[in-house]
Amino acid sequence: MADRPQMLVEDFEELARLARRAGEGIKLEFIYGKLGAKPVPDGDHVEIIQWLIRHFILSRPDLSMYPGTELKVEAYRGGRAIPDGILAPIRSFTGQPVWKNPDPVLMVVEVTSFDSDTDRRDRVEKPRAYAETGIPVYLLIDRDACEVFVYSRPVHGVYSSISRLPFGEQVVLPAPVDFTLDTEPLKEWVR
Repeated sequence: MADRPQMLVEDFEELARLARRAGEGIKLEFIYGKLGAKPVPDGDHVEIIQWLIRHFILSRPDLSMYPGTELKVEAYRGGRAIPDGILAPIRSFTGQPVWKNPDPVLMVVEVTSFDSDTDRRDRVEKPRAYAETGIPVYLLIDRDACEVFVYSRPVHGVYSSISRLPFGEQVVLPAPVDFTLDTEPLKEWVR
């Protein structure tokens, strides 16, 4: 009974569609059969995502950073998440429906929010869901801990490599991203 989803994925998609239409900035996610609301990002959160977009445009012009894009996740794609950023080749989602196929995704990015669900959602459920989906790299910018986590090499539904560095360090994003990120500017967006 505890493993039973709160609703069918089709019902969730309809609920999420209605929430988008309401236009109140409500973003709903459905991970491991549980409904969750993604908080509206604060200004620093938005600036961090814009900072990442600029870095990838300049350093990896063959890729696009898609902010706040709906994505099918989990091993059987029964979950629905809205990562803060998705790194994929240009035009990866042309012609796709609202909830995108994750196959072209090279990396997902989450920036922690200051809400009660962050620990469970960004630090526990999402790494598992993204690894099960086979997404090669998960970058977590943890504003509470002032650290950057890089999860990589998904094997049997878990990331087999996790690196953790404080803000200010050079963070290596492994293949297929192949990029080194200077995280010194993240210190600017700490509360």
